[in-house]
Amino acid sequence: MKPAFWARRAHKWIGLVVGVQALLWTVSGVYMTVISLDIIHGDHLAHAHREPLARSAPYLPQSALLDLYPDATGVGLKRLLDRDVYEVHTAAGVVLADAHSGERLSPLPEADALRLALGLYQGEAAVDRVEWVTVAPQEARRPVPMWAVHFADRGATTLYLSPDTGELLARRHSLWRWFDFLWMFHIMDYDTRTDVNNTLLRVASALGLLFALSGVWLLFYSFRRRQPT
Repeated sequence: MKPAFWARRAHKWIGLVVGVQALLWTVSGVYMTVISLDIIHGDHLAHAHREPLARSAPYLPQSALLDLYPDATGVGLKRLLDRDVYEVHTAAGVVLADAHSGERLSPLPEADALRLALGLYQGEAAVDRVEWVTVAPQEARRPVPMWAVHFADRGATTLYLSPDTGELLARRHSLWRWFDFLWMFHIMDYDTRTDVNNTLLRVASALGLLFALSGVWLLFYSFRRRQPT
């Protein structure tokens, strides 16, 4: 058998194996270049910002705060939902406390989560539902529990909020979900969708290289076979 015979066979069969994946790489790559990352991140849908402290009354001294929360490892001060609050860090997690009385405020109830989401949301759609999430969904692998506020807009926007800190954990919408779906095929990680060094991707890349090299070999072989006139 001539080397060109084996090159043709390798080119054909490798092309059949990697052809579908190459198409998926192309389609997903086009989507990622056409849709701006700013849009994918959802920055236009929700703006997280820090409000200035009101300082309307004396704060509870930190010594008194530590008496209430003796396992505290760190303390911060911020404004949340029209009130100044201490953010108390402990080994078990973060606790929000009223900056004037020390009263524990977290976990935030549904009404507070809804107020936070409405303050962050930049669209005009109404709220579809508020959900208490105890199992992190594929689209928002964040520490649970958390609040999910779903909006009835065209992009099916969802804002995920921490009940412990009131922090915006994630913005999700239809364009992001399509991006995540295509990203799964692009990196060939069908589980976590985060591992860009997985074995399946390495094998597909190696086969793609063999496909290209066999094509180069056939190209040179076809030129070499031509006889001068």
